[in-house]
Amino acid sequence: MKTFAGLFGLDKGFGRARRARLQLDISDSAVYAIGDIHGCLDELLMLEQEIFADAGPLPGRKLIVMLGDYIDRGPAPREVIEHLMTPPPPDFERICLTGNHEVALLDYLDGRLPLLDWMPMGADATLQSYGIDHDRLGHIYQSPRHVDEIIRSAIPAAHVAFLRSLPIMVEAERYVFVHAGIRPELELDQQSDDDLIYIRSAFFDSPHPLKKYVVHGHTPVTEASLQGGRINVDTGCFYSGRLTALRIFRNKGRYLSNKT
Repeated sequence: MKTFAGLFGLDKGFGRARRARLQLDISDSAVYAIGDIHGCLDELLMLEQEIFADAGPLPGRKLIVMLGDYIDRGPAPREVIEHLMTPPPPDFERICLTGNHEVALLDYLDGRLPLLDWMPMGADATLQSYGIDHDRLGHIYQSPRHVDEIIRSAIPAAHVAFLRSLPIMVEAERYVFVHAGIRPELELDQQSDDDLIYIRSAFFDSPHPLKKYVVHGHTPVTEASLQGGRINVDTGCFYSGRLTALRIFRNKGRYLSNKT
């Protein structure tokens, strides 16, 4: 039975519209799933060059799936968003999923999340990339409401629209691509948006078997790896300098990195 919020497409009482969930046939595709970027544009551009070189000899469709968390923490969140808003190179398609950091930014812009709760997530790096010195604003304006108004007006409408449009999951025959993970005991159509972008222990520690491989980020690891059907490609780029992608082609996997 659906909850009141579920009937109206809202998620967990936050007033957010339920994000799109995509179903794709990737049987004849080379799919490259890229982990959390967090404002690391240079590393993303280098990894893309590795992907283009790797994909060159492969036949068929080429698809890049971005797993979310494009902003906060690293040096160039705005530039990362602008890059992802541009068309992918010829012969490539690109799907950008949302992460919890994109949702947090939108929650702040929509008044659901106070600035003080967004800041510990690395928001200062995002504000700096949009030309906002948060500390300076606090000294100039005594009113938090005035500070919020200035910050909200600094984020381009096109960027906000892009972030609102991002789907939250891609499902294929043998794989699920998502930012954080899933609740293994639930069917995919029963997963909440919040779990898909925030979940950790309920995903990693669950005794329930996975029906499909889950390709995800969100929880940084030293090396990308497959463990119990969970494939984590978040190698903590904003502090390690290493951005990782998983290539899936004909049900075989290979990891690529900006650091060879």
